[in-house]
Amino acid sequence: MARTPAQAVARALGHEFDQAELLAEALTHRSLPADDPAEVSNERLEFLGDAVLGLVVAAELHNHWVLSEGEMSMVRAAVVNETTLAGIAASLGVGEALRLGKGEDASGGRAKPQILADALEALIGAVFLDAGFKKARRIVLKHWSAVIAETAETPGERDYKTRLQEVLARTGVVPEYAVTGAGPDHERIFKATVVIEGRIAGTGSGSSKKRAQQVAARRALEALGDDA
Repeated sequence: MARTPAQAVARALGHEFDQAELLAEALTHRSLPADDPAEVSNERLEFLGDAVLGLVVAAELHNHWVLSEGEMSMVRAAVVNETTLAGIAASLGVGEALRLGKGEDASGGRAKPQILADALEALIGAVFLDAGFKKARRIVLKHWSAVIAETAETPGERDYKTRLQEVLARTGVVPEYAVTGAGPDHERIFKATVVIEGRIAGTGSGSSKKRAQQVAARRALEALGDDA
C-alpha cells in the first residue's frame, strides 16, 4: 500500500506515530483553520518543538564541545535558524505533506522557508508528545548531528553555506554538495562541489570537508553575484 505524504515524512523523520492526529496537526499551517475552523494549526506544537530542539542542541554542545557560552550561542543560533530548518524539512519531503489553505497553497506555500521551518519544529513537538523526550532527542540528533559538528568546529566563522541557502531559498531551491578526499590521513585534502538545479555552481578545496564546502559555497555566491 502506498504511503501518504504525511506517512512518508514520518518515515523519513524516523518515527511511527501512535497518535496520528499529532502528525496531522504538525503539518497543518494556520491558513487551513482560516478556511476550516474545525482544523487545528501547528502553532502550539511549533512552540513546543522549538523548546525541545533548543534544549537538545544546547545539551549536545555542552556535553561534547569545549566552547564558551558565546560560542555555544552562536552555534545554536546557526543550527536552528530558519534556513537550516527549511533545508532539513525539504529533505524530508515536508512541503508535499503540508496541509494548507487554498490561498496559501496557490501562492507557493509548500516551498516557503518559514512555513517549512515551522512545520519541522512542530513535528519535533509532536514526536515529544507521542513518544517522550528520549525519542525526540534521538530524532533531533539523527538529523542535526552533522550540522552541529560542522558548525561547532569553527564557531563564528563566516558561513557561506548558510548564506547560499538563504539566497536560494527565495526560489525554493536547495543546494547539494559532493565531497571527495585524497592523500594520507595526516595531510588529507578535500574537494567539494556544490550543485544547483543539476549544474555545478562552485568548487573548493580545504583541509576539512567543512572548509572545502565553505569555499565551494563562496564561489557559487560569487557566480550568482552575491558574495555577502
